[in-house]
Amino acid sequence: MESLAAYGWNSYFANQLGASEEVPARVVSQQRGRCLAVTEAGELPVELSGKLRFSALGPGELPAVGDWLAVRLSPDGGLGIVVAVLERKSVIARGRAGKTSSEQVLAANVDTAFVVTTVDRDFNPRRLERYLAMIWAGGARPVILINKIELCPDRVGLLASVESAFPGVEVLGLSALSGQGVDSLGGFLVPGQTAVMLGSSGVGKSTLLNRLMGNGVQKLGAVRESDKRGRHTTTSRQMFMLPGGGLLIDTPGLRELKLSDAGSGIERAFVDISTLAGECRFRDCRHLDELGCAVLAALTDGRLSQPHYDNYVKLLKEQEYQRRREDPVEDAKNKRRWKSIMKDLPLIQRLKRGEEG
Repeated sequence: MESLAAYGWNSYFANQLGASEEVPARVVSQQRGRCLAVTEAGELPVELSGKLRFSALGPGELPAVGDWLAVRLSPDGGLGIVVAVLERKSVIARGRAGKTSSEQVLAANVDTAFVVTTVDRDFNPRRLERYLAMIWAGGARPVILINKIELCPDRVGLLASVESAFPGVEVLGLSALSGQGVDSLGGFLVPGQTAVMLGSSGVGKSTLLNRLMGNGVQKLGAVRESDKRGRHTTTSRQMFMLPGGGLLIDTPGLRELKLSDAGSGIERAFVDISTLAGECRFRDCRHLDELGCAVLAALTDGRLSQPHYDNYVKLLKEQEYQRRREDPVEDAKNKRRWKSIMKDLPLIQRLKRGEEG
């Protein structure tokens, strides 16, 4: 059995546990609400205590893969009762669709988040912006992996264009199938460090994991002849210890990526717009229709692309909507404000046309 330090245990978590009688454990797999965790004595299944289950304000406060737990062992040592989820250093979480606002934690306490895409039909800059906003907001380091690089005739040009579009984010091209470029991940997969793979179904996450592990730990689906995409095979989130000692969390493909609270992440994902915003005439500029808006000026003269700007506005609107859902009072205020605006709109339009006054 590896020591807990090999699984990322350090003073940040040890100080939270203190002199407690509970033992530390890290969640290494999660499926259908059941968790398997690792302790100094080995792996064991864990269950939530009644108190923790009752006090949790939502799914985001319950254990997820990568979480460190304070666990009380059963008399025979074969089961752990989760007393507390220790405070996370980072979290990768997406919003849940539905009437109530909540978040789904995809991975916790990760150092690096690999966003895996391909050179074919999966490549989508707007979706990459969404991934980066989620990762930055959660406190992890994003790295874009472009798989199936052998299918691109201009690999150097593609990588250069992606690096230019996402400043401050490392972009790596590789082939999980042949192994080309996979060695470049070694600097992120070091002992005691945790990485997670995110991306759509069929982009090669399972193939890449098998390549890094040196064996077929994840089953691979057949490739569809129509679009050469692999069928989704990973059905649960699971942490693997790589031969070199690094930790890698594999996740199922994401069909939808709804952002949770990602305000700070949006600023970093759209650093060019955030920089321009500092030059706006008004500090509270929304970059929609205000006079003296530096962002709109850059959009007009071609320094900003329209799709890039449109996605920025879309994500901000999602965040505003999310905040209103979480704050019923603020939601009611916004409804009253818009009702007043719509009531006065005919008068405002007439004034603009010079029909009154």
